[in-house]
Amino acid sequence: ILGSCTLRICDKVTMNMKILLIFGTRPEAIKMAPLVKVLESDKRFETIVVVTAQHREMLDQVLQLFKIQPDYDLKIMRKAQSLGGITTKVLLGLEDILKGEKPDIVLVHGDTTTTFAGALASFYATPPIPCGHVEAGLRSYDTMNPYPEEVNRILTDHLCKFHFAPTESAKNNILKEGITSENIVVTGNTVVDALHQINRINHNLPLPVEKKSNEKLVTITMHRRESWGDPLQSVCRAILRLHTELPDVRFVFPWHLNPKVREIISPILSGLDRVHLIEPLDYQYFLSLMSNSYLILSDSGGIQEEAASLSVPVLLLREVTERPEALDCGICKLVGTDEQRVFTKAKQILTDENKRSEMIPKVNPFGDGKASERIRNFIASRWGL
Repeated sequence: ILGSCTLRICDKVTMNMKILLIFGTRPEAIKMAPLVKVLESDKRFETIVVVTAQHREMLDQVLQLFKIQPDYDLKIMRKAQSLGGITTKVLLGLEDILKGEKPDIVLVHGDTTTTFAGALASFYATPPIPCGHVEAGLRSYDTMNPYPEEVNRILTDHLCKFHFAPTESAKNNILKEGITSENIVVTGNTVVDALHQINRINHNLPLPVEKKSNEKLVTITMHRRESWGDPLQSVCRAILRLHTELPDVRFVFPWHLNPKVREIISPILSGLDRVHLIEPLDYQYFLSLMSNSYLILSDSGGIQEEAASLSVPVLLLREVTERPEALDCGICKLVGTDEQRVFTKAKQILTDENKRSEMIPKVNPFGDGKASERIRNFIASRWGL
């Protein structure tokens, strides 16, 4: 009897809180990686990592960079997969994992289909498992821009119990939707944590193209579903005009793996001497490219945050943004996808150093690199650790 009681006491004392983290795309992995590392280094927690591989090659790059070995890999990626197919595969794949692991809390990130399905799977578990949303509260208030991310965020926030908002603005958004303030904490954005970690391990990485000393470098990314078709064609025509009129500018376009994106870009921009259509870069090399750029043209969400950390201006190829802080601090300007507007705004910045300087913020609105620590501390406090 004494032996069995002692065993129970020892188990009670040494039992760790179990945290299960779910992500599936490269942007999610980048922003969850520093949180994984912070939790893994804390003996109070047992950390379980589940990847859905909604992106495969691009996800694996980040896992290797941060030396993360997933405990489970759902391997759901298929060619031309639908949003419904992704959701179904994630739900079914997580069901047995959650049942077997019985985590104390699940953490999801951002706005992908993996994010929404992960939160829904936690809610559907028997009994439901509390879920925490990292990067909660971002809103564009346009359900079709970005699509499907805006709706994914809204649904995820209302499925989750805990909300790790990157900014005060994000916190205010979900307060307006009736989410309890005691379950919200403003942490900063974990992408800043990731950039700090990468800067410590990577220095002086080479650029993917050769650049003359007098040339200005422009990085371009564009792949969002709402950009397919006329918007992407229009932007490509603007780049073609910039290439013709500005001989001292070199353009680097790491184009997305999706063939629907490539078949629009290729007829307009292939074969130009100063436009480089290159394969997606490993994340640390992509950061090096951005940091050496004079200007970025992009429809990306995360690049707005990275650019603020790197002090590189962005012309945002969208009509709305869920990151108003990027506009408020000046690092981003919304230009949409109209050919003439993109051409005019880009040419203005590329030919006027003062216009560019005006866009560089004095303070990064997205945080100080300690977001992951704040998330850990909030969880530890709530569980009385």
